[in-house]
Amino acid sequence: MRNVLIVHGAEGYPQENWFPWMKEELQKLGCEVLVPQFPTPQGQVLADWMEVFESNRGQLGEDAILIGHSLGVPFVLNALEEYPAHAAFLVAGFVGKAGNVFDESMKSFSQREFEWGKIRENCREFYVLHSDNDPYIKLEKGQEVAKKLRVGLTLVKGAGHFNAKAGYVKFPLLLEMVKEEL
Repeated sequence: MRNVLIVHGAEGYPQENWFPWMKEELQKLGCEVLVPQFPTPQGQVLADWMEVFESNRGQLGEDAILIGHSLGVPFVLNALEEYPAHAAFLVAGFVGKAGNVFDESMKSFSQREFEWGKIRENCREFYVLHSDNDPYIKLEKGQEVAKKLRVGLTLVKGAGHFNAKAGYVKFPLLLEMVKEEL
């Protein structure tokens, strides 16, 4: 069974949104699921997040599944420039400026040119999910990520930012998609 890493977003934490539910559901299937606390809002720079990732890297392996939410998306893309994985699920993500109040604190993650060829080389499967009414990250940003990865975008109507405020304490669609990669 594959190991899974779930990466929260800016000012996020492992026990929020659908992360605990997803961890529990995947553990029932025999996966080892890591949902580390990344430094935020203090220490929210790519180098500090990479330290946390690298300290957990030994538990993941080259066949890992990476799931990023919000700021977790450009973080996963950064990780994939250096490390291989089996699949990446990118939820409510962006590259460049997100166009919200968090842009300044997220610039080390996303405001640069990514090595898209290397990212695609290091990961076999990509899934990009975005909502049509995300209050923080416009749909166009998700479409840009999908285009750069050369994959389609899964549009989820009315899902907001896929967080608890939008009713996402469970995420059955994402679970079913991940199951197909196990």
